[in-house]
Amino acid sequence: MKPAPFHYVAPTNMMEALDALTEFGYDAKLLAGGQSLIPTMNFRLAQPAVLVDLNRIDALSYIAPSATGGLRIGAMTRQRQVEKSALVAKQSPLLTATMPNIAHVQIRNRGTIGGSLAHADPAAELPATMMALGATMVVQGPGGERCVHINDFYLGLFASDLAADEILTEIEIPPLATNCGYSIMEVARRHGDYALTGIAVHVEVSETASCSAARMIYFSVGEGPTPATSASALLIGEQPTLALIEAAAQQAATVDLDPPSDIHASARFRRHLAHVLGRRSLIEAFARAGVGIV
Repeated sequence: MKPAPFHYVAPTNMMEALDALTEFGYDAKLLAGGQSLIPTMNFRLAQPAVLVDLNRIDALSYIAPSATGGLRIGAMTRQRQVEKSALVAKQSPLLTATMPNIAHVQIRNRGTIGGSLAHADPAAELPATMMALGATMVVQGPGGERCVHINDFYLGLFASDLAADEILTEIEIPPLATNCGYSIMEVARRHGDYALTGIAVHVEVSETASCSAARMIYFSVGEGPTPATSASALLIGEQPTLALIEAAAQQAATVDLDPPSDIHASARFRRHLAHVLGRRSLIEAFARAGVGIV
């Protein structure tokens, strides 16, 4: 298959890129890694009149510590760079653990962290991981820069808070809390396939080993990354036990989630996976936080 004809623009700085979006509006599409956009163009599921290629804007590719002790990652940073970064492994081990689950090495060599987040695929790992981490999306448009918390960034199926004339430029990840744990788990038919169901978990425990914070974020169970809000609330202030974890996993699968049925899996099977993965991931996360589960 070949894409429909399009006009190609390759800006070398943000000003040129924003000018192109202002000029062409909804007729334009941003090209980051191209691992999702190019296949859809080849099948003519997407037919942008103008392609704005961000790959020559070197200023959008970096991994750096933030002033508060967290991380700043440029939107055009390749997924493989994030995966191999010692700084990411130290400051955000959940993100490091997430990366090998994304497709295959060849895809991660070209795919960008910002491209995946902006694409807003409900089966993608990165949106759920960023929600578990409490990240902030930095967005730039003609009117300047604004920051959007990840909880407010996703609006629905393949839909985000990005306007047609805005570009995601940076992801800010908060500092790693003391006594915290994490886990990411998924079930897919083959390694590299999109998950049938997956979960990213971040927990924090107090000096008395009770849970002080918990975020259970599922993916591939709805129209975007889906927080198991009431299940996470069950954990707060409590000493983690197998019974409590089982109750939280059951609550997530039966109350917080409303998964769809499709050609890949039924809603019933996805609920089952959500229950099993929720239990396993919480056990792993609390173990990494140094809590013995009884």
